[in-house]
Amino acid sequence: MAWLLVVVAGILETGFAVCLKLSHGFTRLWPTIAFAAFALGSFGLLTLALKRLDVGPAYAVWTGIGAAGTAIYGMVFLDDVVSTLKLVSISFVIIGVIGLQLSGSSH
Repeated sequence: MAWLLVVVAGILETGFAVCLKLSHGFTRLWPTIAFAAFALGSFGLLTLALKRLDVGPAYAVWTGIGAAGTAIYGMVFLDDVVSTLKLVSISFVIIGVIGLQLSGSSH
């Protein structure tokens, strides 16, 4: 259950990163509100998960999901540049996230 919280928190991290961009420096109301909601949800779930998981693997998985998700979202929906190197790098991040999740122990 704790790893599920980390995964959902990582997905919410993608949401807050995208909304941060869409807020244009917190000058747009709804993306700013969405940023705050995603950030609170993400940090809240990560905090709950850390009660049962080692901090290193959990934090790495959380940031890995957020980084890969944000990069993919940007390429698909925000016209970010797509390159072979970027896709390979995202694949390595995802492989690393899976490895860290498998290596993490719960208390």
